[in-house]
Amino acid sequence: MDTLSLLFYTFAFVLVYAGFRVITARSPVTAALHLVLAFASASCVWMLLQAEFLAIALILVYVGAVMVLFLFVVMMLDINIDSLRQGFWKHFPLAGGIGAVIAVEMSFVLTRGFDLPTAKAMPPDVAKLPNTKALGVELYTHYLYPVQIAAVILLVGIIAAIALTLRKRKDSRAQNVGEQVRVKKGDRLRVVKMAAQVEAPAAPAADTQTGGQA
Repeated sequence: MDTLSLLFYTFAFVLVYAGFRVITARSPVTAALHLVLAFASASCVWMLLQAEFLAIALILVYVGAVMVLFLFVVMMLDINIDSLRQGFWKHFPLAGGIGAVIAVEMSFVLTRGFDLPTAKAMPPDVAKLPNTKALGVELYTHYLYPVQIAAVILLVGIIAAIALTLRKRKDSRAQNVGEQVRVKKGDRLRVVKMAAQVEAPAAPAADTQTGGQA
């Protein structure tokens, strides 16, 4: 067994173990940390397959952004683990059956989709390029419109998430420059006509001093 095969089986074993611990760990923090380990192992497997772009994207996007944010959210929330685990074994047969069906479907698609003996060879000019550059040339030449459509969909999703979670606080004070510019005199000053009121004269103070000198 050569060095590449040894590294592949090592990272694959770590990946399978980390994935198993993600679904069996009792603590959400432990499960999230094992998921980070699974992403790192998968990135190493991609590096062995000379897919540098996918490996770096997996580390930067998932480990560096998504999983860190997810880990902070899990640590900040007070999750009752016992209530979440109620009825686990009751639904385990159905979940196991669905997982088995998904595994069979994935194996069927992967075995038929990666037919190496009948796969077409890459053009010589593209084969000389690095993996990242070749992927960029392929995306932004033959798949430019799908990439732009996906970018627009992601932008709409970001705007929708911000709009759904945006809440105005009642106790916050802020200036609205547009309303200040459009203000008129009638908005700030109001003249009210009222009838004159005459106050009654004050009564003289009573003399409380008694007992004069003789």
